[in-house]
Amino acid sequence: MTRSTTSYTAPEVLDRRDGPYGEVVLRRHGELLQIIANGCFLMDTSDGRSERLLMDVALDALDPGTAAPPHVLIGGLGVGFSLAHAADEPRWGRITVVEREAAIVEWHQDGPLAEISSRAFSDPRTEIVAADLVRYVNETSATFDALCLDIDNGPDWTVTEDNQSLYSQAGLASCARVLRPGGVLAVWSAQPSPEFEGTLRNAGFQRVRTEEVPVARGVPDVVHLAVRPG
Repeated sequence: MTRSTTSYTAPEVLDRRDGPYGEVVLRRHGELLQIIANGCFLMDTSDGRSERLLMDVALDALDPGTAAPPHVLIGGLGVGFSLAHAADEPRWGRITVVEREAAIVEWHQDGPLAEISSRAFSDPRTEIVAADLVRYVNETSATFDALCLDIDNGPDWTVTEDNQSLYSQAGLASCARVLRPGGVLAVWSAQPSPEFEGTLRNAGFQRVRTEEVPVARGVPDVVHLAVRPG
């Protein structure tokens, strides 16, 4: 019998915090940094294609005749791919990031994730808002040209139960409220959700479509895209 010589290295926990939304962990596995929330794997630094697509399709869907540079709200800081990509794009105007986990913000400010986001954090267009995204879109008086949301593994796989309301018809109405006419809603998901596409249409959004990013194994990552009528 031939024995495998492949060895497995367990991930190294770099930081672990207990907060109002449960446990959040940053760990290193080989060259990768990983974020785990309440035992649920959220994301790592292995790729970033779908996070960059989230920003690109939202920008491309905006009316090119808009006079002022568009103001984008990024829901969820994560490992920083979306923010870094937005800051590398001069066509974006203000970049507001809403992140509820103080630990994640600190990992970007002076921790291991700063290698991805330090330049974006110092960009004068960038504003970091410490808030729960669901509550923020329900309460803010600010308006945006684009909402790029990546706070869960998708509409059908939320990190906490409270997040489920964001993907309901009422939650999408709140998103539409903070979007300017013709504004774009882009939602990252680890799998396609035809049901969510239907909810977007029922909430009054137009030009609903899904962009796919193939992965090595399993179903593709996707970005659900929709436009507020204007």
